[in-house]
Amino acid sequence: MDESVYITARMATEYAYCQRLAYYIYVDGRWEDNYYTEHGHVVHARTDEENDGLPEPVDPFEGNDEAPVVTKSAMLISNTLGICAKPDIIETSGNQAIPIEIKRGRVPDVPLNCYEPERVQLMFQALLLRDHGYQCTEGMIYYASSKRRIRVILDDALEVKTLDIIARVRKMLDDDTRVQPLPLHHSKKCIGCSLAPICLPDETNLLLNREYISDVRRLFSARMDALPLYIQEKWAKVGISSNSITVKQGEKELGRFGLKDVSELVLCGNISVSTACVQKLCEAGIPIIHMSGGHWFYGMTHGFELKNAFDRAAQFAIAADSHRCLKLAQAFIKAKAQNQRTMLRRNGYLVPKQTLRQMKILIDDIDNVESIESLLGIEGRIAAHYFEYFNSMIKNELQTQFCFNARNRRPPKDPVNALLSFGYSLLVKELTVAIVSNGLDPWWGFMHQPRHGRPALALDLMEEFRPLVVDSAVITAINTGRIKVDDFIISHNGCVLKDSARKAFIACFEQRLDQLITHPIFEYRCSWRTILRIQVRLLSRVLRGELHDYPGMVTR
Repeated sequence: MDESVYITARMATEYAYCQRLAYYIYVDGRWEDNYYTEHGHVVHARTDEENDGLPEPVDPFEGNDEAPVVTKSAMLISNTLGICAKPDIIETSGNQAIPIEIKRGRVPDVPLNCYEPERVQLMFQALLLRDHGYQCTEGMIYYASSKRRIRVILDDALEVKTLDIIARVRKMLDDDTRVQPLPLHHSKKCIGCSLAPICLPDETNLLLNREYISDVRRLFSARMDALPLYIQEKWAKVGISSNSITVKQGEKELGRFGLKDVSELVLCGNISVSTACVQKLCEAGIPIIHMSGGHWFYGMTHGFELKNAFDRAAQFAIAADSHRCLKLAQAFIKAKAQNQRTMLRRNGYLVPKQTLRQMKILIDDIDNVESIESLLGIEGRIAAHYFEYFNSMIKNELQTQFCFNARNRRPPKDPVNALLSFGYSLLVKELTVAIVSNGLDPWWGFMHQPRHGRPALALDLMEEFRPLVVDSAVITAINTGRIKVDDFIISHNGCVLKDSARKAFIACFEQRLDQLITHPIFEYRCSWRTILRIQVRLLSRVLRGELHDYPGMVTR
């Protein structure tokens, strides 16, 4: 039998624990490590280093006082059942075998002192041992934190259940419909699950209205542990040393940065990176972002850490459906327009009520448009109102220096437009990374038409975040004095930031992404950077048909 069609013990165990978890791992090819999975690797390190062969069973005879033979990490395969496993430990004596599994935690305070998925895992291994000629009627679970073994009886009922799970896993892998199992409802199993940030169980259930949820749990860190690493020094050389990124300029070392602390490597301008470093970052799933010296986004280098093609297939199918494209475009633009109006209402000085009222009327009209062209017309009218009073959000004493009359670009003509264009370029970069890491194609959008070299989907998703992230960062940078008018070079060819100003604004932009807010739908605290990724994952739910409507991010 082809090894690729074998059902593994881990597949069966994950399926017994949570069908949605098994689907994400073995159908969509997704995985994330967290404290618990990394601790599990440490606990299993000693047995994983072994690769023993299973001895042949022998007939028992009286007077055999030999100690049991201990075998570690022996690969067991059954062509008859189409399954395989690598038990942590197998103790054999004659024709008797006992599989032993090592678990990192403590003995649970539940009936039988172990969970059902753990019993299924042992029964799975018993089926393999029996196929190899052994008798196997019991197994053991060793809980490392308690330093105790728990005996598990491998009876007929458990065998029937395990065989049924094997059949269900095989059907899940062979099913062409690729329907994701529904998330567990407010289950304790979700706490500590490394895939909770991808699964979003409580968030998905709330949006599906499956059952009333009074408290959506945030099952992941409010902020991302790893952050982007920007390299801006001209002619710098980036290399790799063990698990650290090294940056040198000539013979001088500028710094070392641990891989675990870096979410993406951003190369700005003439920066060289070694082949060894590229390979290591691809292996670690850390993208390399290529930007010009002026910080225009060129592209990215990344590994094949996510091999799922089903989200992309759904994305392309919807992109070919003009009605569904329009529905998504309406959600993007409506969220953007609502956020623009909120920005003026909150931060603008003496913004006429009539302007806010007209914006509200236009926002309500978005639901009634029948084409993307009509939608873009309404978007332009709303943007005209917004940018007409954009200057009112800048401090009075700074409005003369940072005079802003209208949005212009390619090239921007004034400091505010230069900052906006720079910020939007950084936001496109950030969303492109989020899109690629979640298995979607950043170049194929629903509102922005595909064009060579343009990440259309990133531009689509960027709409709702323009005012919330970039515009807010620009206003903050100006009003706090972190960016001054003499930080720009202004000529008849346009306006550009000086190197020092670009570094200062990147700091403002990153601080904005790292700022904690209360999510308007889920009502937990998390950073803007996390929300970007949540929105990408919610979009993928819409594309696969799990959610009906895309919930745009609208601040209160």
